[in-house]
Amino acid sequence: MTDRLAELSAQGVAVWLDDLSRVRLTSGSLDKLRTEQHVVGVTTNPSIFQKALSDADAYDEQLRDLAAQGVTVEEAIRLMTAKDVRWAADVFRPAYDASNGVDGRISIEVDPRKAHETESTVAEAKTLWWLVDRPNLYIKIPATLAGLPAITRVLAEGISVNVTLIFSVERYRAVMDAFLAGLEQAKANGHDLSKIGSVASFFVSRVDTEIDKRLDKTGSDEAKALKGKAAIANARLAYEAYTEVFGTDRWKALESAGAHPQRPLWASTGTKNPDFLDTIYVEELIAPGTVNTMPESVIFAYEDHGTTRGDTITGAYADAHKVFSDLEAVGVDLADVFTVLEDEGVEKFEASWKELLEGVAKSLKAASSGAKNPSDAA
Repeated sequence: MTDRLAELSAQGVAVWLDDLSRVRLTSGSLDKLRTEQHVVGVTTNPSIFQKALSDADAYDEQLRDLAAQGVTVEEAIRLMTAKDVRWAADVFRPAYDASNGVDGRISIEVDPRKAHETESTVAEAKTLWWLVDRPNLYIKIPATLAGLPAITRVLAEGISVNVTLIFSVERYRAVMDAFLAGLEQAKANGHDLSKIGSVASFFVSRVDTEIDKRLDKTGSDEAKALKGKAAIANARLAYEAYTEVFGTDRWKALESAGAHPQRPLWASTGTKNPDFLDTIYVEELIAPGTVNTMPESVIFAYEDHGTTRGDTITGAYADAHKVFSDLEAVGVDLADVFTVLEDEGVEKFEASWKELLEGVAKSLKAASSGAKNPSDAA
């Protein structure tokens, strides 16, 4: 049998899972993905935890303990999610050790309500780093304008960072600059740069969803011919920027001090359009030094029928630039697209966080009253 995920990994693509739950941990399914599907990392976000913690049975014992202690809802969420992330970090510690600290990473995100608050983001990042207390942790910080200085300051503390919600190449360049500045400060602060990791999560499928909607509204043949092309082109241009920035003397000075590059991570790689191949955002974004964080369904789809054709990015820069020129020619306002996507991304995570707060509040109430289900305590 062809081991398609092994072939993908051999091309320099780190396969990460975009999901985490207590059930995955207790059942052993997470470790099975590591040992059998070549998964070497895990990402989480508020939506993932909202879904995971809706399964109150998996968290019953901890909820009872937390209710007995009288903790706040927010503290309960942090303690439950930190336990899952710490547990997952231990599961993936072999991958971390085998890769010299590059892979085997688990991400936990700061409160999305603080996405536009630099000071609060820095403070929570430091608290989460202390709370989880694992070297293979990533703190996820959104690439908002307020998030950029937070990224630099958190890295300067020697804390590893996963920068999330990146949609445009312009913002991605600002993220890379924040990363380099953070490492420069970390070095000045006496931190071992070889212990600090970072990835930049560049979102993919949401770009096609937003732009294709606008192309349909335009309605011309030229517009329709561009459907399904923007997201891959955007990511390829991001990789072009990555190779440029990490070829500079500024980066080489940090590399000589032991630093690892901030790898581009392709996020949101599940296809939203049923007309698209379910592995398209994996097959078309293969290049050395990248991460592809996938829903479990995409991991198994690639294992079943994915095609690894070698590097599908670096030879396609000219085509990617043409796609963007053509999009502008048919009237797509790309700057507006990326603003809308960032705003929607923050709003979606805030909505999930609100649902999480409400769900855990009910569960704590049920646990403190002895009710079996949250609804019984309503």
